[in-house]
Amino acid sequence: MPLSRQRRFPRARDSVPAARAFALETLVEWGVDIADRYEDVRLCVSEVATNAVLHGVPPGREFCLALVVDGPLLRIEVRDSGGGSPQVIRESSEECGGRGLRLVAALADDFGVTVHTPGKTVWLVFKAVTEAVPSPAQADDTREVHT
Repeated sequence: MPLSRQRRFPRARDSVPAARAFALETLVEWGVDIADRYEDVRLCVSEVATNAVLHGVPPGREFCLALVVDGPLLRIEVRDSGGGSPQVIRESSEECGGRGLRLVAALADDFGVTVHTPGKTVWLVFKAVTEAVPSPAQADDTREVHT
């Protein structure tokens, strides 16, 4: 049975480390072994949360970070209500920003953007995580946690 947890974060700089901590603490609580991918997951959560704060979340709104572990797959999603569609900047670009999604695309096993009305979800997948073995309390862990 898949495990799922999400939390909303305000449009604020301190939401990035809070989102990263939430993701990693959740995976540890679930017993998901990502030892060899720990830094990849950590960096990717930081990048997509930073993009949501800087580019995606309209003033006064929040973004949502969701984690889903289904067998050997870890899916990370960041949804915001802002416009636009994130793009991976090519290597030869002279743009000052936009390289974070290139890192995400390189580190994650799969990556994409789903457009909604309003907003979008930036999602990424890591394969071959060691399956979590949920305790009875975790088996029903589909609640939403608010900060």
